[in-house]
Amino acid sequence: MNCAPSPQGTPAPPAAVAFYCAKDYRPEESAGYLMRQILTMVSQEVERQLAHTGLTNAQWVPLFKLYTGQASTPAELARECQLDAGAMTRTLDRMEAKGLCLRERSVTDRRVVTITLTAAGHQAAKVIPEALSRVQNAHLAGFSEEEFVLLKNLLRRILTNARAIHSAQLQNTNAQPTKGPHAA
Repeated sequence: MNCAPSPQGTPAPPAAVAFYCAKDYRPEESAGYLMRQILTMVSQEVERQLAHTGLTNAQWVPLFKLYTGQASTPAELARECQLDAGAMTRTLDRMEAKGLCLRERSVTDRRVVTITLTAAGHQAAKVIPEALSRVQNAHLAGFSEEEFVLLKNLLRRILTNARAIHSAQLQNTNAQPTKGPHAA
């Protein structure tokens, strides 16, 4: 694990260990690659198990977030689903065409659009937790309860690190002076 600093000279965060080295980097050994592979396979299996509902991955995720109250506007839903506004609008168009949700403009603030699930949307969303539970339990076959708890804790640590890096990058970007026409 003895790697030279990157050519850009970017310092590593404090207490970071060089688990990877550019000279012998192998994507299939990367934690990120493995997590992405797992996420892809889990998503495909959830979509397969929800095929009878007619929901695609692009639809069941926002439907579930609406169902669980994690979002109620297109902007919130786009953030929660990590989509841009245009992609979310297209997804909501398809969901609305299927009769799963309704978009309504606020009477007090015409700029605000709220999304509500229809009765059909509630019915479709009810089966999502069952499919998610089945799929994730199948992927955790052979794990002990202690291993499962450890895995979640390790993944939370990675997520905490990722959020700290993202936050530091945002602060660094915001702290840099803008170069306008009057800059020296």
